[in-house]
Amino acid sequence: MNPMEQIKNSMLKGLTPKGIVKKMMGNNPIFNNLVEMADKGDTKGVETFARNLLKQKGLDYDTEVKNFKNKVGIN
Repeated sequence: MNPMEQIKNSMLKGLTPKGIVKKMMGNNPIFNNLVEMADKGDTKGVETFARNLLKQKGLDYDTEVKNFKNKVGIN
């Protein structure tokens, strides 16, 4: 079954998109912490997480956000 069919079936079973992602990620404490920050509206915490992750990968957060916004047409 392809991933889109799995998501569709999960939604038909009543799972929310957030629930689907949590199920896919399993019991990952880092991911669970990130979801908890997002649930609480801690945008600074989520941004710090993203900045650190991109820095570890040798990427610049501001550049990547700018590129993403350009791709999806957000100016």
